[in-house]
Amino acid sequence: MSVAENYQHVLARVAAAANRAGRSPDEIKLVAVSKAQPDSAIREAVNAGCRVFGENKVQEAEDKITELGRRSAEWHLIGHLQSNKARKAVQLFDVIHSVDSVELARRLERICFEEGREGLSVFVHVDLAGEETKSGIAENKLQTMVEFLRGCERLRFDGLMVLPPFFDQAEATRPYFVRLREIRDRLAADGAFKTERGELSMGMSHDFEVAIDEGATVVRVGTAIFGERRYNKVG
Repeated sequence: MSVAENYQHVLARVAAAANRAGRSPDEIKLVAVSKAQPDSAIREAVNAGCRVFGENKVQEAEDKITELGRRSAEWHLIGHLQSNKARKAVQLFDVIHSVDSVELARRLERICFEEGREGLSVFVHVDLAGEETKSGIAENKLQTMVEFLRGCERLRFDGLMVLPPFFDQAEATRPYFVRLREIRDRLAADGAFKTERGELSMGMSHDFEVAIDEGATVVRVGTAIFGERRYNKVG
């Protein structure tokens, strides 16, 4: 199927998963993960109605945003953010899902002041699996991060993200989603988030329906929309 057809099919699956969970599909934001995809595929998604894209790498995103237009869509950084890319990330992205240290948060806050940016939505990437190859803040260090973000003037602490290990069976990811929801609920009850509910960024192409069942408010779907990665160069 085409990118446009895939996008509409994923929207239908999101709605069906929400309905099964007794939720409104309007509660869930679909982020089309466009990493390693050419501009032509992103334009096809835009033409199909997609207005939210997720990128893993700042440099690749900069090339695409320059080509497609900063205001053509909402841009989310979902990959690990290196501190030396923080300024460019502040300039480019509407939401950063991958804040994983107080040091990075402090740098982003300072850069927002320097760049004159009034507000930047951030999610904290929580490491619930302890995989050495992945980033994220350990659960036992999360409270320190939360206290720092409470004091920020420019960073808006809007939610949490998790990236579980990959399992052949999507159901195996459920415990990670349950745990992140439990953490979110505790923090929300304490008034930690700028948004009342606290967003939950969890679920990808192979497991987003399980994530929705456990309360995801943001799902990050790439392959199911665009197919396999096919990026060579912008254009």
